[in-house]
Amino acid sequence: MGEIIGTIIFGAVIGILARLVIPGKQAMGMIITIIIGIVGALIGYWIWGMIASEGNEDTGGIDWIRWIISIIVAVVLTLAYTSMTREKR
Repeated sequence: MGEIIGTIIFGAVIGILARLVIPGKQAMGMIITIIIGIVGALIGYWIWGMIASEGNEDTGGIDWIRWIISIIVAVVLTLAYTSMTREKR
């Protein structure tokens, strides 16, 4: 249960950081932000796992590379979501 709550919190942080990186206003609510953040974090962890299996080792402290990869993935997902849901003018 603790892992699920941790994933939700981590996803919320990643989603919020991704939205801060993108200029302008995104028309999406907090639930979508958290979901996109969770998906971005999971994909980011998977990508980092693929990179780390090539000989790189995990760091002892905060794994900044994993965070950066997760934020980049969440930014891409946020841009994809906003482009798919924006109204046609």
